[in-house]
Amino acid sequence: QVQLVESGGGLVQAGGSLTLSCAVSGRTISRETVAWFRQAPGKEREFVANIGGTWDNIDYTDSVKGRFTISRDSAKNTAYLQMNSLKFEDTAVYYCALEQASWVSRNPAMYTYWGQGTQVTVSS
Repeated sequence: QVQLVESGGGLVQAGGSLTLSCAVSGRTISRETVAWFRQAPGKEREFVANIGGTWDNIDYTDSVKGRFTISRDSAKNTAYLQMNSLKFEDTAVYYCALEQASWVSRNPAMYTYWGQGTQVTVSS
């Protein structure tokens, strides 16, 4: 059984930092494409970042480039999203997603496994 468990969310002031973790069981994370998505109230789920594919490609949505960093630790079978210089508009529930694939995709429909989400609230 594949499980993804996110943690690390919370309340932070604008300009602050948080690191989200996604602990994976049932899959070997180094062989997977891992992505982070977020969903704000009343909005669709939005791509944030991913890592994976044949060449360990990394991709970010434009609004987080230079502020967020995606990574993964094979020894801990855990993915991370380091978030710096947080803005009010980063407020959302953040989800990690997993797919065994040679590609990376921004489309949430392409991912089979999802975590339960962790709330990130940035106060202005």
